[in-house]
Amino acid sequence: MDNSGGASSGVGVLDKAALVLSALESGPATLAGLVTATGLARPTAHRLAVALEHHRMVARDMQGRFILGPRLSELAAAAGEDRLLATAGPVLTHLRDVTGESAQLYRRQGDMRICVAAAERLSGLRDTVPVGSTLPMKAGSAAQVLMAWEEPERLHRGLQGARFTATALSGVRRRGWAQSIGEREPGVASVSAPVRGPSNRVVAAVSVSGPIERLTRHPGRMHAQAVIDAALRLSEALRRTG
Repeated sequence: MDNSGGASSGVGVLDKAALVLSALESGPATLAGLVTATGLARPTAHRLAVALEHHRMVARDMQGRFILGPRLSELAAAAGEDRLLATAGPVLTHLRDVTGESAQLYRRQGDMRICVAAAERLSGLRDTVPVGSTLPMKAGSAAQVLMAWEEPERLHRGLQGARFTATALSGVRRRGWAQSIGEREPGVASVSAPVRGPSNRVVAAVSVSGPIERLTRHPGRMHAQAVIDAALRLSEALRRTG
């Protein structure tokens, strides 16, 4: 029985696998539940569910029922990252134009942070952070933002040897943005704000950076709102489906 409602791709086994995954979207299902939901023959439903389990697209819960597997979350995260990078270009360019300073986007990678996108200042003295640069999580406003909303245990570990304190991160959480003055590099100031994924988890940090002479010793007063606006635009892009 084909229960795909006219949405057949012409590749029968894929259509049936899609039926199984769609059936699990509403929650855990026994084999009997899968048969009812998909209209597939019991041996077919079982064979497909086990094959999808092999590829980690389906898993089992504590009761042995079929559930959606971890591979789907990994693929969704990768799709979200692609969407983030696709949106980052124009958002960072706008942020650079509004502030007159170089703009960057950082993601955490273990104990480091990596610059995944940037819009450089067009003229004058620049604080260049090339795309692909790996920087420590121990200093800088982007590191503060990527650390501030971590789980307590990871937060405690991350603060060991850091140039900022737990009190500073508490202020970052309260304000919703971070600033640093000569923390990562002498003479350089920066302002950063968090980019949040669909689950509200912080997935990246947007920053502007430049010499203290231009940004002053209170860079947040000048640029926090522009950086927050850029972070919100990226967060909204990640929340959009499709």
